[in-house]
Amino acid sequence: MNKARPAHSAWPQAMHKTTPTAQPPARSLGLQKLMACLSFSVAAAAVFSATATSASAQAAAAAAPSSEPKVLRYAFRVAETGFDPAQISDTYSKTVAAGIFDAPLKYEYLSKTPKLQPNTLVALPEISADFKTLTFEVKPGIYFNDDEAFKGKKRELTAADYIYSIKRHYDPLWKSPNLYLLENVKILGLSELRQKLMKAKKPFDYDQPVEGLQELSRYKFQIKLGVGDPRFVYQFADHAFLGAVAREVVELYGDKIMEHPVGTNAWRLAEWRRSSRIVLEKNPNFREEYYREQAPADKPELAAQVKALQGKRVPMIDRVEIAIIEEAQPRWLSFLGNEAEVLPEVPFEFAGIAFPGDKLAPNLAKRGIQMTRFIYPEIAFSYFNMEDPIVGGYTPEKIALRRAISLGMEVDKQIRLARRGQGIPVQGPTIPGVFGYDPSFKSEMSEYNLPKAKALLDLYGYTDKNGDGWRDMPDGSPLRIEYATQPNSDSRQLAELWNKGMDALKIKMVFKTAKWPENLKSANAGKLQMWGVSWVASTPDNDTFMALADGGAIGKANKARFNLAAYNAIYQKQKALPDGPERLAAMREAQRLMIAYMPYKMDIHRIFTDFSQPWVKGYERNVFVRTFWNYVDIDAEAQKPFLN
Repeated sequence: MNKARPAHSAWPQAMHKTTPTAQPPARSLGLQKLMACLSFSVAAAAVFSATATSASAQAAAAAAPSSEPKVLRYAFRVAETGFDPAQISDTYSKTVAAGIFDAPLKYEYLSKTPKLQPNTLVALPEISADFKTLTFEVKPGIYFNDDEAFKGKKRELTAADYIYSIKRHYDPLWKSPNLYLLENVKILGLSELRQKLMKAKKPFDYDQPVEGLQELSRYKFQIKLGVGDPRFVYQFADHAFLGAVAREVVELYGDKIMEHPVGTNAWRLAEWRRSSRIVLEKNPNFREEYYREQAPADKPELAAQVKALQGKRVPMIDRVEIAIIEEAQPRWLSFLGNEAEVLPEVPFEFAGIAFPGDKLAPNLAKRGIQMTRFIYPEIAFSYFNMEDPIVGGYTPEKIALRRAISLGMEVDKQIRLARRGQGIPVQGPTIPGVFGYDPSFKSEMSEYNLPKAKALLDLYGYTDKNGDGWRDMPDGSPLRIEYATQPNSDSRQLAELWNKGMDALKIKMVFKTAKWPENLKSANAGKLQMWGVSWVASTPDNDTFMALADGGAIGKANKARFNLAAYNAIYQKQKALPDGPERLAAMREAQRLMIAYMPYKMDIHRIFTDFSQPWVKGYERNVFVRTFWNYVDIDAEAQKPFLN
C-alpha cells in the first residue's frame, strides 16, 4: 500500500539484528536485474521463464550440500510497525508476531470451517454455561526462546505468563489498540484497577490481584468476566494478541520491546531492517510437534502433498525471509524470477494475465505454479472522522454530507477497474461465510447515485456561494475534504476514482499522501479527516466489523470515532447473545444504524489469489492462520531445475 522499496543491497541499516547467521547461497536472478526489466510490458513479464538455466548452474545446484537450509521467501506490501502483542494492530506486524508468540489455542490449518484446537494447553478450556468463567491448563515443558533476560537459564511457560500478558493490555504505558476487546467482556477488577492507578498517576501494578484473573496453580489459570460472551474464546487463538510474553523480557528491554520479541512459538527474530527486511529462524527450544493436517475434500490437488507431509516434525522449513516490497510490479517480478516461494495476494493489475477468467494462465500452469483463491475476511472502506468539524457530527446536514459523498463513489467501477473484478460490493458491516451475513441484503452502502447525492447537498445548503464553481458549507465557509492516501499504484487508482466522483458533485477533495504506518498512527490519534483502509477479522465472527462503530473502541477499531448511544447499546446486546434469531435481529439493527449515519463508506470484500512455486508443498490459505510457514515444506529436488 506504500511506495516500493525493492529488496537490494541498498537497504537501510538494521534497527534490530541478532548475531549473524549463515546465509543460504544466492539461488536465482537478483532483483536488481529484474528491476532493469521494468520497462518491458506486463504481458512480457507474465511469460518470463526461469527454466532456461545453464548447464553450469545446474551442475552447481546438483553439487550443493543436501543440508542446505530450507528458506521460504515472500514479500509484504505494507511495512510492519513492530512485534509487541500489546502494541500492534496491523496485519503485517501481527503476522510476524504470530510466529514468535504462542496463544493458548490455535485453528486447524486445513479445516474449511474454523475449528479450535489446544495449542499450549492440555485440552480446550473449560467454559461455564453462562460463558463468564474460562479455565485454562498449560502443558508443562514448553520453553521460551533463549534470551539474555533469562540469564542463561531455560525459561518455562506457565500460567503466570498468560496472566501477565493479558494485564499488559491494561497498562496505559503500552497504549494497547486491542484493549477494547478485553474491556468489552469486563474482566472483573482489571478496568477498575487501570482507572484507579491512572487517576492516582501511578504505574500499572502487575502484582495487584484481581478477581477476574486468577492463577490456580503453576500451569492453571482462570478468567472471570462481567459479561458472558459465547465467542470470547476465539480471542485466545490470536497469537499476536494474547500470545505469552515473559515479564523478564519486557522489564529488560522496556520501550524497545517492539524490537525484541521473545516467545515460545516456532520462530525467533533473527534480523530486522525496519520497513525493508524481516528474517525468522527456527526457535531451537520449540517443542516437538508433528504434522497431522487433513486435506479438505474440495482440494484434491492438495491431497498427495498433505499425505507426504504426515508425521513430519514442524516447522519443516528452517528460515523465513520477508521483504517489504510496496509496489506491485517488483513483487510480481520477484516471484516470476524465483526470488520468492509464495506470492500472497497477487496484485490486482496482473489478474488478466495471471489468472484470466479466474483460471490459472496456461504458461504459469506449465511452470507448475499453484493457485489458491479465497474471499478475505475483511471489508475495504473509507471512514469519516466523526469529530471533524466538516465531515463529522450527528445533525441532519452532516449526515447528508457523508451520505452524498458516499453516493459519489462508484463501487462497481472500483471493483471493475482498480480491483480488476476481484471483489464483491459491501452492503453493511458483515462478511461472507460467518453468522449474520445475508447475501440477499442490499443497501445504500453500495449505491452510486449522483442525482441523489446532488439533491441531498442542495437540500441541506451545500451550494456554491462564492461563484468559484465548488460547493461551500451551509454557513458559506469552504467545503474542502482531505483524504489520506499512500504513494503506491493501488492507492493512486482509488484516489482517482474518488476525485472523479467528487468533481462530478463539485466537492473539492484534496489528497494527503503518507506511508501507511504514518497514516495508521494519525488515524488512531483522530488526526485524519478521511482515510481508505481495510479491516480484517481475527476471529470468525461479524462482531469484528460491528466493533468499527462501537464507542468503546474509539482510537482502536473505531477509526471513525463514531459514538452513538443507541448503537453502543445494541452492540453490547448482540455481543452477549448466542448465535440465533435474537442476536441476528440485534445485528441487523446495528447494521441499519451504521448505514443511516454513514461513519464509513464500505466498499468491497476483496477476492484474493495466492501463488506458490511448484517446490512448495502443503500451501493453502486459512484466513485465520497467519503463520502458514509452520505447515509447508520445500522440495529441494523439485526446486533444482529452477535454480540459477
